Amino acid sequence: MALYKDFLLLELLIFIGLFCYFSPVECSSNDVTYVSEFYSQSAQPLSFYNWYGNVRLFHFQVPMDTVLLRWLLQVSRGKAPECANVEITVYFRYGAPPVINPLDYNFAPNTSVHPSFNKTIKITNSLQNITLFNITNPTPGDWFIAAHLPKATEKIEIQGFTRSCTYILQPDLFILREVEIPILKMDSPTLHTITNNKNHANFKVFIPEYTFNLKLQVQCTNSTELMCPLQVTVGSFSLPQSFQQTINCSERTECKLHLFSPPWDKWLRVIVEFPSWINITKSFEVMYTLSVCKPGTVGSRSFFTFLNMQNSTTNYTAVRNSKLFDTNLTTTPGTQTNGSNDSCLRKYPVIREYLDVFSIRFLSVNGPAVLVSAGLPTIMLFNLNSNMESGGMLVVSLQLNKTSLNNVNATVIACLSAASPVLTLNTTNSCSTAFFQGYPLIMNSSVTHSTQNIPYPEIDNWYLSLQLLCPEYASDCQAITPRVTVSTYLSPCLDDCGTYGECRLLRRNGYLYAACSCKSGWAGWSCTDAREAYSFGHQLMATLLLTLSNFMFLPTIIVSVYRFYFVEAAVYTFTMFFSTFYHACDQPGVAVMCIMDYDTLQYCDFLGSVVSIWVTILCMSRLRKYLKYVLFILGTLFIAMSMQLDRRGLWNMMGPCLFALIILVIAWTYRGVKRHSCYPPNWKRWVFFLIPGISLAVIAISVYVFTETNQNYFYTHSLWHIMVAGSVAFLLPPREKNKKPWTCTNILNCKYKMCEEDRKELYSVTQ
Repeated sequence: MALYKDFLLLELLIFIGLFCYFSPVECSSNDVTYVSEFYSQSAQPLSFYNWYGNVRLFHFQVPMDTVLLRWLLQVSRGKAPECANVEITVYFRYGAPPVINPLDYNFAPNTSVHPSFNKTIKITNSLQNITLFNITNPTPGDWFIAAHLPKATEKIEIQGFTRSCTYILQPDLFILREVEIPILKMDSPTLHTITNNKNHANFKVFIPEYTFNLKLQVQCTNSTELMCPLQVTVGSFSLPQSFQQTINCSERTECKLHLFSPPWDKWLRVIVEFPSWINITKSFEVMYTLSVCKPGTVGSRSFFTFLNMQNSTTNYTAVRNSKLFDTNLTTTPGTQTNGSNDSCLRKYPVIREYLDVFSIRFLSVNGPAVLVSAGLPTIMLFNLNSNMESGGMLVVSLQLNKTSLNNVNATVIACLSAASPVLTLNTTNSCSTAFFQGYPLIMNSSVTHSTQNIPYPEIDNWYLSLQLLCPEYASDCQAITPRVTVSTYLSPCLDDCGTYGECRLLRRNGYLYAACSCKSGWAGWSCTDAREAYSFGHQLMATLLLTLSNFMFLPTIIVSVYRFYFVEAAVYTFTMFFSTFYHACDQPGVAVMCIMDYDTLQYCDFLGSVVSIWVTILCMSRLRKYLKYVLFILGTLFIAMSMQLDRRGLWNMMGPCLFALIILVIAWTYRGVKRHSCYPPNWKRWVFFLIPGISLAVIAISVYVFTETNQNYFYTHSLWHIMVAGSVAFLLPPREKNKKPWTCTNILNCKYKMCEEDRKELYSVTQ
């Protein structure tokens, strides 16, 4: 542990040295403007990719005023011969886990995804690889890293039988944070001077709620030229998309920047940079103004009236604070900073109902239908500000009431965006804010329904903006107010992954998220890609093969009963029954039948399989009865215990088999030495029974271990059932010499024999 701490300290010193060498900021010994911090998470072993559950996820918190972050990605691999050269894919995303698609599957209809930024790390002959990744002026908040190995093979690996190489990823995060960043005041010019050893300056601006427009102006004060040789950047850098706004003041006479719909209730970074070739003291003046408005009319039904209509046992939580739930929902005139009275939006109060993990339903106070007009955009707020709500699927569904259009050629434009709403839909027809590309939804008389599915939505406040647009005659929109039914909810998976998928909750380092595990050949983020899906006939054939192949145990059971091995026959019956119904329940798709809990069926199937091998080999040993049955019971108890510990472990099957084989070899060797001949002595027994039985067992094991894949599992495992059951029928020893065969004469005389034996036993006892 001490060595690891020393290594981390060395990493931190290297990071500070490299930053001071490459960064334009001067890191002198007297500079206390910057503070360095270090974050680390525990290393995780990487897996080959088959679905999102194979991804290793890391979650970091980047503090405010961070000017530089550097990820140090350390990848190490084992020394085993199985370790090959591979490529590790690492994804980066701000605000939510990365949405990835390395196998190029199709997403569900109406699903919008921004491609995640990724880097590839190649592991060649070296046992360790270190990769650095820098981001300047990152967006503060939640950052996520996801990593995985290439696509997994179709081969079914037997646990403990095959060795696999271990690849481990250790991400460390170094940040450099600037302290005491100057805060700009609205409508107040700020004069700033940059000395010779620096060529840039950072500022902060707070954007209050309901901000419509941000206007930023920068002017040089010591420039003798008409144009000011500086560059202004507003906003922070984020991934996978970054919408920093940059303006080059040297190319224009007035250095002004207008930002519509900047992020609400957030600090905005402003960076002013001079060219590095200017070595004189530089002075400039920066000023900004805001246009702010307030919501207008949203209706007359009160929030408390809405709550009285709901079930009193349901818990509701306000999306925002109490100011959204005024009982007086009459018109509230908005005010702009220039003093004019006007409203720029109509806001519908929204509450949310917690249903389960990643299951939240958003409800409008005034009912599911909202009014849309051409004058003001209608705004609804969906609060997803918790980092425990970004690992699901956000679904927004809109239904336009066609009759409310009154046969007017009008279009309802909606936009779903994060951080701030789009307030200029009727003028720009663009679904984008100052720093976010939104998700558009368009409805008209022809298309009355529109849906957007957002996997892993960013941690933020989400806004839905709706506005009416008349492309031919704008005056037509003044006479109508369409109604749109809004249905918005957050769920773990879309439609619970459908018929051919299973929605699973995953946890990495305390962070909870959901993903779909697909089956029956279906694939994709929501198990909607049917390009490789199995047909119903294929599913039915697979189920019948895996279940009916177990009836090969019927000849084995008949042989056991005929040779008076009743205990062995009972074990084989148990195995046949539970193996049949376990495979009937284990099938993907719709051809499934479960008579009891899946875990119980699996446990009984595995237990019966190993106990069958155990009793068969002990039966071949020809031990004394009391010793054989004692070993039957003890072995079964130990096998049941080991199955409970790890039912897929290699030694759960190999251990009893090896121990039973040792007993068999000792028993046969003892008889061979005692008789001075090979045991069994009959060559027909070897040629017609033992050699075919052993051959079938060896072939079955070879098929089970070396040839089974996910694609041919139905055929190879069915062949395993047939060969194992057949080998047992051949390997069972003949009945004991003192046992008479099952003949009609013996069956008819059975009652008399029993009476005679009973009398003898009674006579011996009375004597």
